[in-house]
Amino acid sequence: MSAQAIDPITLEVIRNALASTADEMALIVMRSAYSPVVRDIMDYSTALCDAKGRVIAQGLTLPIQLCSFPRIMGFVRERYGDRLKQGDVLIANDPYGSGGQHLPDIYILKPIFVDGRLSGFAATVAHHTDLGGIVPGSVAIYATEIQQEGLRLPLLKLYEAGQPVEAVFRILEANTRSPIEVLGDIRAQIAACNVAEEGLRTLIGRYGAQELDSYIDALHDHAEAMMRDVIRALPNGVYRATDYIDGVGENPQPLPIVATVTVADDTIDIDFTGTADQVAASINCPISLPESAAFCAIRCLSQQDIPNCEGYLRPIAVRAPEGCLVNPRYPAACGARGVVGYRVFDAIMQALAQIVPERAMGGSEGGPYLLAAGGTHEGRPFVLNEMVVGTWGARAGKDGIEGISNPAANLSNQPVEMIEADMPVEVLRYGLVPDTGGPGEFRGGLSFIREFRFLAPTRFVLRGDRRDHPPFGFEGGSPGAPSAHILLRADGTEQSLPTMPMESFNARAGDVFRLIGAGGGGYGDALQRDPIRIEDDLREGKVTAAGAARDYGVVFAADGVSIDRDATARRRAALAEART
Repeated sequence: MSAQAIDPITLEVIRNALASTADEMALIVMRSAYSPVVRDIMDYSTALCDAKGRVIAQGLTLPIQLCSFPRIMGFVRERYGDRLKQGDVLIANDPYGSGGQHLPDIYILKPIFVDGRLSGFAATVAHHTDLGGIVPGSVAIYATEIQQEGLRLPLLKLYEAGQPVEAVFRILEANTRSPIEVLGDIRAQIAACNVAEEGLRTLIGRYGAQELDSYIDALHDHAEAMMRDVIRALPNGVYRATDYIDGVGENPQPLPIVATVTVADDTIDIDFTGTADQVAASINCPISLPESAAFCAIRCLSQQDIPNCEGYLRPIAVRAPEGCLVNPRYPAACGARGVVGYRVFDAIMQALAQIVPERAMGGSEGGPYLLAAGGTHEGRPFVLNEMVVGTWGARAGKDGIEGISNPAANLSNQPVEMIEADMPVEVLRYGLVPDTGGPGEFRGGLSFIREFRFLAPTRFVLRGDRRDHPPFGFEGGSPGAPSAHILLRADGTEQSLPTMPMESFNARAGDVFRLIGAGGGGYGDALQRDPIRIEDDLREGKVTAAGAARDYGVVFAADGVSIDRDATARRRAALAEART
């Protein structure tokens, strides 16, 4: 079909049909999954790919997993070529041999055949409760090689011509602490793939295979053209920014993430040269995740609804030296790699703030904070995968948002009731901490606090960050408050834990773990913040009177609720003079 024959209305109908299919896949996974990490936290993604393996639609799930689908589809085409059959289903999780991100993320892929012709692929990935390894949950900061982290699956057939490969199911069952949840979630992923198969068959039945292929090619071209228009509006130049991971262990050494963004006409090149080398810990980040974070950050520049297909990636190049933290060599451990991926997003945002500060964002909480805990209770093993989000940095004209997933993710916090119903864990406290958002004309989002009381002996590991290098502010805004991990023993003693300890901890029944996330970075001069906004913040418990005077120069009257205008003017003048 020629370009002239592409009808824009039909193109939009097909685009929305593909997007709806990918979203339906996502709903099927959520409603069918067994584990809280998939069902409640929603740590999974779905996509529909064309026969060439190109992503043509992605469900409304995790942007940070976006680029893993193109990579793993490249391995599928290389490994299997034209040897796939109707009814085949593939499984993989290997970051080095199959394009995965870390071992708990299992990919389920199904080739879709219509009238004997390969017409596309259904693709899903989900974070599974436990895939073995040295700690419950399969994410140990102190792992030094991937073999310590759990079961490693190259691209295998889970079903062959419609028949289950029982050996693979038995291997999975034998290598997890949570076989019911893992196998149940895999079946939820398969169900989503079956829904995608029906959706693509329906479209082919309506438009015909060749015509649909032409419209899919046109969709890729349309997305590419839209992204080039977005980039073309930016000033050419080289923009560099560095953000930091705090480091690992009791005496952490900062690990720089360096992003050099080069804008040249209608293309963007993102180079991570200068980033720290890979480390002997599990925070090494396979390249597909930094690529996804980079594409997500650039997509945030657009104020248009660009189709969520692979075409819009064409004008963006991402490069990283082999052996660095964002492109590690085998056999580097990578179970806790997410913290690096979210920092990639922040580093690119800092670079973009030099170009378009009105579209950039202050530093966010640093990605989901991970508590992986497990043990035995009443003779039954349990595994808690708790990923707590979230706070955004401020933007031009907008305060940071609280209680929301990191901008590069789309996760949800587990409902307290579900944790307490399934686990020997009691959630004592869950809320926001006042005076923790980065001060600015627009305030960063507040830190969250969540406290867990263990009701049985429990072994747990942590992944956090943003204590030594709190979320950045920009255009004169201040950083947000740093994070904290505190273990409160039942005997009254307290222990401050590292953000990424190179060990696991044993909690006794009655011990409490307190997690305080970092606050979001601010935007603009705090002394320019409208006092009415601070009055609202005080009423809502987001700032205290002392914090308002210290950070914003706003003084409240004796009644504690109304602003003393004269005292505020004097206080702000004094703070401004002190700066100079």
